[in-house]
Amino acid sequence: MEQKLRATLITGRTIEQGVGKELGKGSEEYYVGCAVCFFDKSDMVKLGIKNGSIVRVTSKYGSVIVKAQKYRWGVMPGMVFMPCGSWANVICGDETYTMGMPLYRGFPVEVEAAPDQAVLTLEELLMQQFGRNSDE
Repeated sequence: MEQKLRATLITGRTIEQGVGKELGKGSEEYYVGCAVCFFDKSDMVKLGIKNGSIVRVTSKYGSVIVKAQKYRWGVMPGMVFMPCGSWANVICGDETYTMGMPLYRGFPVEVEAAPDQAVLTLEELLMQQFGRNSDE
């Protein structure tokens, strides 16, 4: 039986994401800094995953494959954190609830191990989501 974790998603800025953005969204640094999801150690144990494991994060808006990492800034069971970026945007949706900004934090997701999946590059992600790459 596959384990799934129900959690609350929070997105935000990180140093790694910011450095990657400055170097260009096509850079390896942006990919490494954004195509990731951070977990509390106890939730990683529940899912049977380790640092670097591939996971699928799913919300009512979509699903994305990213690498799992242990959240290193404290304890946050029941919550997962993704850096702002193209991978998080897939699952954040575009509803604004009349506030003018989509929800980037505080909504439910399900996470499961996805060891047979690949984390898409930015080009592949754009092609999958929009049917075109960043050059078009």
